[in-house]
Amino acid sequence: MEVHQYPGADADDTSEKPALHEQSYVYDEDPRSRLHRDLKTRQIAMIALGGALGTGLLINTGPSLAESGPGSMIIGYALVGLLCYAVMSAMGEMAAWLPLASGFTGFAHRFVDPALGFALGWNYWFKYIITTPNNLIASVLIIGYWLPNVSSGVNAVFVTVFLAAIIAINYFGVGFFGEFEFWLSSAKVLIMIGLVIFTLVCAAGGAGHNDATGFRYWKNPGAFAEYGAKGDLGRFLGFWNVMSNAVFSYLGAELVGITVGEAQNPRKAIPRAVRLTFFRIVFFYLVLILLLGMNVPYNSDILISAATESVNTASAKASPFVVAATLAGVPAIEHVINTCLLIFTFSAANSDLYIATRSLYALAVEGNAPQIFSRTDDRGVPVYALGLSSLCCISAYMSVKIGSFHTFQYFVQLVTIFGILTWISILISHIYFVRARKAQGVPDTALAYVSPFGVRGSFAALIFACIVTFFNGWASFVHGLTDNMKFNHSNFIVDYLPVPIYAALFFGYKLIMRTEVVKAADADLVGGKAKIDEDEAEFLAGEMRRKGGMGETKWERVYRVTLGNFF
Repeated sequence: MEVHQYPGADADDTSEKPALHEQSYVYDEDPRSRLHRDLKTRQIAMIALGGALGTGLLINTGPSLAESGPGSMIIGYALVGLLCYAVMSAMGEMAAWLPLASGFTGFAHRFVDPALGFALGWNYWFKYIITTPNNLIASVLIIGYWLPNVSSGVNAVFVTVFLAAIIAINYFGVGFFGEFEFWLSSAKVLIMIGLVIFTLVCAAGGAGHNDATGFRYWKNPGAFAEYGAKGDLGRFLGFWNVMSNAVFSYLGAELVGITVGEAQNPRKAIPRAVRLTFFRIVFFYLVLILLLGMNVPYNSDILISAATESVNTASAKASPFVVAATLAGVPAIEHVINTCLLIFTFSAANSDLYIATRSLYALAVEGNAPQIFSRTDDRGVPVYALGLSSLCCISAYMSVKIGSFHTFQYFVQLVTIFGILTWISILISHIYFVRARKAQGVPDTALAYVSPFGVRGSFAALIFACIVTFFNGWASFVHGLTDNMKFNHSNFIVDYLPVPIYAALFFGYKLIMRTEVVKAADADLVGGKAKIDEDEAEFLAGEMRRKGGMGETKWERVYRVTLGNFF
């Protein structure tokens, strides 16, 4: 692979651009604040997949199917999947050009407005210090499926064990973390492939009762469920009801943007991760949802019971795939699904702590958090950022009882909107990045990766993401359509609170620091790039020496075009 260099202005400037506080601290000049580029390409590609495969697919698809029907789910997940791919492509273009240690918060800071970088960084950190303990609690609830009558003290012990494990994995360096997550994500892939095969066999009548359902349930009760109203309006509301669940399911795919500062060869790893994201979205999400709709009718009493259960637990009791197995006459699958869920939640907690740590580090690098959080140890781990992010996980101890999990579900709703606000910020950053490239004469041919959607695609995705955000709490506005849909002030607050918080962070910083929107001609496109190019050339030369001057072997090429699409 060639080294992508662009001889623009100030190409020898190897420093991160400091915040407008006029601080003299620059992370790249201080060996105590350097991340290590120890993440391999295969690890990053798998981490990107692992971030998008979680309980959202194995559990949240249940309520969506019960309330909206399989047809609405396919369309909704396809549209949000396309949005996710547009976000990933936009981020991939920026990250492949300038793989900053500060990730996409650095792009917002450089290309748009330091205030956007500030708001995005704190929003993202806040999101993950909530989801990390939430996944710890979910892991405990999953174990509760096998040990239903244990005391709160025993649950607290489980939380301690899981928390100590993820702290240790993150503390031993990004190389260890990357390898661990690679194998956890590989297990997720095998689980997904197994579910695809299992649901396909069930739909074809090859398991249990040997009843080939095919598309029977798409005809009766139908593909589109009515939700909140009768007729076409009810079917449309059922379709729109899928959107927030679909967003929650896909959130986390963008975490590859956090890894760019620790990638061995980011200009190869990032484009690969982005390209494979689309294939995996289509295969795992859309195919599984199609097969799920073939096995489970949306009006099934067992499904409705499982959907209700999902409010109180994250165990196999709430999984629609267990419902599919039960209807097919294969009840033993419950324990298998529960084991899979435990792998999913532990992996999610592990990667969430990594993201929280690097997000706080990025804030410190940009001058938007105390400088101490940018300090790294000999392994390149931001230990103080890891310490504070880990300390925030003790909130998991407040929710060791199943009844209090409902409170954490509110937080999940909250961070879902924070997540789509992150996508909006990435799309805005890409639009400004393209504008800056054109103003400064950087052609597409100089980039290692260019978004296939272009700037127009980012504009379209931005509009769609804003519409999803605006109508996220639509049920609060149509509560009068039926007698059982009443205004819920708690849901309304949770659905919209992130927006004013995000706006307060942005405008508060802008007013206090008196920042201005970055002009296209003044955007820093090359600061730090020369050092990154040098590191890339050194790495590629080392790889060539290690392989004895040979390029990709025959078996490496076979793996890349076959199993490389999954692992």
